[in-house]
Amino acid sequence: MQAMVFDKPGSPLRLVTMAVPEPYPTQVLVKITACGVCRTDLHVIDGELPHPKLPLVPGHEIVGTVVRTGKNVISLKQGDVIGIPWLGYTCGVCRYCLRQQENLCEKALFTGYTMDGGYAEYTVAYEQFCFSLAAQYAGPEGTPLLCAGLIGYRSYVMTGSNVRRLGIYGFGAAAHILIQVARHQGVEVYAFTRDGDKGSQDFALRMGATWAGDASARPPEVLDAAIIFAPAGELVPSALQSVDKGGVVVCGGIHMSDIPSFPYRLLWEERVIRSVANLTRKDGHDFLQLAPAVAIRTETQHFSLSQANEALDALRKGRIKGAAVLVM
Repeated sequence: MQAMVFDKPGSPLRLVTMAVPEPYPTQVLVKITACGVCRTDLHVIDGELPHPKLPLVPGHEIVGTVVRTGKNVISLKQGDVIGIPWLGYTCGVCRYCLRQQENLCEKALFTGYTMDGGYAEYTVAYEQFCFSLAAQYAGPEGTPLLCAGLIGYRSYVMTGSNVRRLGIYGFGAAAHILIQVARHQGVEVYAFTRDGDKGSQDFALRMGATWAGDASARPPEVLDAAIIFAPAGELVPSALQSVDKGGVVVCGGIHMSDIPSFPYRLLWEERVIRSVANLTRKDGHDFLQLAPAVAIRTETQHFSLSQANEALDALRKGRIKGAAVLVM
C-alpha cells in the first residue's frame, strides 16, 4: 500500500510503499476511503505534541470499509463502512476507565499519534473503537465528524444546558459542524476569527452565525458560554471578558499557547475555565446519532494522498474553509 509517513518534526511527510498491516484478533483491516486533515495532525507534525510513534502514519478522521476481521471480532464484518476516531484503545481497568472517564485512560492509544492512522490506503483498528456511520457520511464528507465534530460536540456539552448565546473562537472544521448543532437547538452563535479575516467571518455568517467579528473584539451581546478552538492562549482572557456571570469558557484543543496572566475580576462571579481532552465512545455514539437528525453538512476541500503536505500547509496558513480531506 501507499502511505504518507512522518519521520521527525520539521520534515515533510514522505510518500512510501509499505506492507498492508495485519489485524490483531480484536482488530479489523480497513480499506480507507478518505481521511480528514485535522489541526491535531499539525500539532503532531510540528512537534507540539511529544513522543509520537516514529515513524508514524498520521491521520485520525478515517472513513473506510472493513476488508478483513480478526478471529475474535464479533460486531463488524467484511463490507461494513465505519469511522475510526482519535481514541484508538483504552485498557478498561485503570481508575479512569472504571469511572467512565476513558478519555483520560492511563494506557490509551491514539490513532495517528501512538498508532498508525489514516494517511494511507489501509489501516487497522480495534473493533470496539470503530463507529458505524449513516449512509450520508460514508464518504469524504463524513471524515470531519470523527474529530472536529466529536470534540466540538464534547466541548458543546461541557458548556451546560442553559446556553442561549454561544461564542466560538476559531471558525474552522469543528466550528462549522458545531454551529449546525447549536442552531438546530435554537442557540445563537457569535463567531470570532483572526483579526481581519473577512473570508472566515463571511463563512460563519453563511453558516448561520448571528454575528461574526475579530477575536480581539467584544460581541454585541454578553455570552452565556464560549468555546475556544483556536490554539491561542491569549484568547482565554478575552473570552472571559465576553461571558456573563456563571459563564463557562471551554478550551477545545489538544494544544494551546500559554495563557497570559489576567486580573481575578475576569474569573470572579463563578466563571469557569475548563479543557476538553480526547473523547469517549459514548460521545461518538451520541453525536453520530444526532448528526443525521440535525442533517449536518460538512464543507470539504479534497486532496490526494500524495498532497498531504500541501493540505497540512494550507491548514497551517488558514486557507481551508471547512475541512481538508485526503481522498484515496
